[in-house]
Amino acid sequence: MATTSGDLADDRVLLGRTSTAERVADILRTRIAEGYFPPGTRLSEEAIGGALGVSRNTLREAFRLLTHERLLVHELNRGVFVRVLAVEDVVDIYRTRQLVECAVIHDLGDPPFPLDGLAGAVAEGERHARAGDWRGVSTANIHFHRELVALAGSERTDELMRGVLAELRLAFHVVDDPHTLHEPYLQRNRQILDALRAGERTRAERLLSAYLDDSRTQLVKAYARHVPDDTTPPA
Repeated sequence: MATTSGDLADDRVLLGRTSTAERVADILRTRIAEGYFPPGTRLSEEAIGGALGVSRNTLREAFRLLTHERLLVHELNRGVFVRVLAVEDVVDIYRTRQLVECAVIHDLGDPPFPLDGLAGAVAEGERHARAGDWRGVSTANIHFHRELVALAGSERTDELMRGVLAELRLAFHVVDDPHTLHEPYLQRNRQILDALRAGERTRAERLLSAYLDDSRTQLVKAYARHVPDDTTPPA
């Protein structure tokens, strides 16, 4: 189990004067996405509440919000755990991604497209790759897909994909091989960006669809080797 009284205490300043459950949930969501709390980890109310300086009721409400987002699970008489996805969950995440991300590109309209955020995410990934920081590449890849969805200009779509991509990172942390998982897609991210820069929306959509198919196949195969059929958190 990850410790919670050290680094997490540094996040207390993020709460400011509004120590709401939503702000606590934001902090814990980020920490889960970073792998600070790996899948299967039991979250201690006492340790986390003490580190963040929030009440038990506030923390429980934050847990409830993250359970609703499918990042946490509550086990009767055992506590709250970071969720361990089933293989079927990973498949469903990719099904959702295919529907949403490809539709965003399909409906972009006429070029030119606002691609500064997408270009920044591509450059971020390539910079981390040159430094051999493959966890940084993983984070940059998530940024790439969030920026791609942001092209729709829809807060609802952004919120939906924030949750979907946060769930996806639960699978990444179980496989724990960011080099193998993400290196093949650095070039493909740039190809999608270049197609959009050229105004070739149909080609970009086709590239993305193939990209997601290949990524799903690769991740599901790797993930299935790391998780048992029963994905209940260990006692």
